[in-house]
Amino acid sequence: MFTGIITDLGRVRAVDTQGETRFEFTTRYDTGTIPLGASIACNGCCLTVIETGPDWFAVQASAETLSKTTLGGWTVGTPVNFERALAVGDELGGHIVSGHVDGVAEVVDTTPDGESMRFSFRAPADLKRFVAPKGSVALDGVSLTVNEVADDVFGINIIPHTQSVTTFGTLKRGSRVNMEIDMLARYVARLLNSET
Repeated sequence: MFTGIITDLGRVRAVDTQGETRFEFTTRYDTGTIPLGASIACNGCCLTVIETGPDWFAVQASAETLSKTTLGGWTVGTPVNFERALAVGDELGGHIVSGHVDGVAEVVDTTPDGESMRFSFRAPADLKRFVAPKGSVALDGVSLTVNEVADDVFGINIIPHTQSVTTFGTLKRGSRVNMEIDMLARYVARLLNSET
């Protein structure tokens, strides 16, 4: 489990597509504290650490993961948001995030709003019903509050701090992001469907 509070912004340092795709990432984490088998959310996708070095760690991603997320388009140099798994007693600063990406949303517009930046995203058709004003959504692993919703487009504001410490500082119209709907919305929808 994660909170959607990004604790490091790294980059892809190597990609190996022989067999399961292997990614190596640069990081500021103390990799000596990351055990093999640990879960790290990489742009919101929960991945298992398979190797570490002094300033890097490696993961593998299955074909299913590559097809359902933005990972299939990652190349050397791609910036990636990181969050280590939640530990008992950690502050829950965002919202409960599972690291299971539901789909890929697209940036349809960006507009300055004071010092912040207002982003509009197009949600995949099968996910738009789970997005509500003042609800939560995780985009590239970042816990965010939805400002407004109009059919399949929803808006959020990104403050300068978030722009500087996450991949949101590099997003532009047409950029694709991993989207995880709010866990509560998922279960409420399931309960409502089972009652009909």
